[in-house]
Amino acid sequence: MKKLDAANEIIPQSKHHFPPTGFVRLASILAPEGPIPVGRSTWWAGLKSGRFPKPVKLGPRTTAWKVEDIRNLIETAS
Repeated sequence: MKKLDAANEIIPQSKHHFPPTGFVRLASILAPEGPIPVGRSTWWAGLKSGRFPKPVKLGPRTTAWKVEDIRNLIETAS
């Protein structure tokens, strides 16, 4: 099914679809499932150095990232 915007134009579907707002988990961000082509170790090192956005703790064992922060990261890297 094709999605339409307010002007009834087709919204292009990318391979890596994130919700408009909310949170995403690390598995949805990193390759091969996600759009960021780095491994977990590189991601956490980049987080520590400030290269990647800071996470949000949703629970004692649940970490996620704001969709807006990940979109900004993808746009600035492109």
